[in-house]
Amino acid sequence: MKYLNSKADPTFKRVFGEHPDLAISLLNALLPLTAEQEITEIEYLPWEIVPDNPLRSRNCVVDMRCKDRNGRQFLVEIQIIWSPEFRHRIYINASKAHVCQIGRRKKQYEPLQPVYSLNLANEVFEPELEGYYHHFRTVYEENSDKIINGLQLIFVELPKFNARNYTEKKMQTLWLRYLTEIDEKTRQVPEELLANPEVKKAVTALEESAFSDAELLGYEKFWDIISVERTLYNSARRKGFAIGFEEAKAKEFEKVRQ
Repeated sequence: MKYLNSKADPTFKRVFGEHPDLAISLLNALLPLTAEQEITEIEYLPWEIVPDNPLRSRNCVVDMRCKDRNGRQFLVEIQIIWSPEFRHRIYINASKAHVCQIGRRKKQYEPLQPVYSLNLANEVFEPELEGYYHHFRTVYEENSDKIINGLQLIFVELPKFNARNYTEKKMQTLWLRYLTEIDEKTRQVPEELLANPEVKKAVTALEESAFSDAELLGYEKFWDIISVERTLYNSARRKGFAIGFEEAKAKEFEKVRQ
């Protein structure tokens, strides 16, 4: 049996953007929710967040966007290539999703519901921090119990996740194993994943035979785009390092000359 990569945009959107039960399971597993806060049902929203005034602000596109019965919004993005700008884009997207609620409520701020932004990174971007899971929120510096529940930003560094260190069969572990272990090289899916009905359903959705020729062409085009982006980004980084080195060398030479 051949499978497609679980982290590609086309496959991720097909699995979690077309199966609400799988999206709910993923969100409950990876978001910092208590038992009372867990999601029971969702309504998919357009992936594109359109501002009230398009002339002043750009549209934002995410991989998955939905809300629950309480109006809480959930944004999900999976990022193959990480760049420092991506962190700012995440904050802007979550902020726009939060602000867009005002227009529907006629400038009444009180009923605004929290926005959770779940971001799955395929690269390590916080090497100095331990662990793969990072949760950011607005907290009062002098008393961490005082929280503004407007924006909740969650980052998961997938390369830091090691299944051998998380052998328990919790859903967070199972979903992260699904995202880090299932790709084109997979020939036999671990029994622990197939034993869970939700993860098994997600794995089955990745079977190459389940995709049409047009969908497979789109899948290959996605990876071609990723390859080009990575080449351009690495080239820009090398150029930036070279310029920085030459500037530093020139400054040091000037000091010595003086």
